[in-house]
Amino acid sequence: MGSGIAQVAALAGFKTIQFDVNADMLAKSKTGIEKNLQWLLDKQKIGIEQQLQCLQNIQFTNRLEDCKADIIIEAIVEKKEAKTGLFNQLALINSSNTIYATNTSSIAVTGIANGLQHPQQVIGMHFFNPAPVMKLVEVIKTEQTDNAVVEAVTQLAIAMGKTPVVCKDAPGFIVNRVARHYYLEAMKLVEEGLATIETVDAVMESTGFKMGPFRLMDLIGMDINFGVSNIVWEALAKPERLRPSILQKQKVDAGELGRKTGKGFYEYQ
Repeated sequence: MGSGIAQVAALAGFKTIQFDVNADMLAKSKTGIEKNLQWLLDKQKIGIEQQLQCLQNIQFTNRLEDCKADIIIEAIVEKKEAKTGLFNQLALINSSNTIYATNTSSIAVTGIANGLQHPQQVIGMHFFNPAPVMKLVEVIKTEQTDNAVVEAVTQLAIAMGKTPVVCKDAPGFIVNRVARHYYLEAMKLVEEGLATIETVDAVMESTGFKMGPFRLMDLIGMDINFGVSNIVWEALAKPERLRPSILQKQKVDAGELGRKTGKGFYEYQ
């Protein structure tokens, strides 16, 4: 997700710093971005000048001290302590006016903001996977978020060619709240032996969905999707209709997380 966001930002003309503590991951990210840009060039969706300029716009680094910017977008592990810890480290080397945008898909943005010295500078900027393709960006504001920060992030999303939707901080925000039933009811059908995984996906895709629920869970990552289900379920006082699926828990426990591990509900080469 971080690579995709970096590509979108750089292709939109912004000077972009992509940080990861793991140098191997940075190298993999750079290779992936280069391949994506070549595909866009081959499909005549961008020109050679855009391809070259995009690559020139990205600085890859595993040095935290290089991460000085007007807006910082984090896309690290879905743990509140990790996100607040990173933002607090970055706050030591950045201006008090720097905006801290979290790409969390489920953690309360308010909880992250409360762990920072300048909570009014914290906002949610939730991209969807794959970031270079999906148009929607949820802009999540807390009670403390400065209106100027909301406006700046909204305009940034537009400049990136995205469609921003502003919402208040709430469990699952908009998309992940609504989408729970797409996943949970599909898994319930399979658990009860009423349909197969392949049938459910085929039916949903035939009605116009680009991906059936099981293919989509494999793309997102089983651990991430299951984690979101648990967070939303617990935040809403554990309603039975939103109870996480045992079928998905079994996949997570087995390490079958989808495309990134080569196996989820489907197998991948």
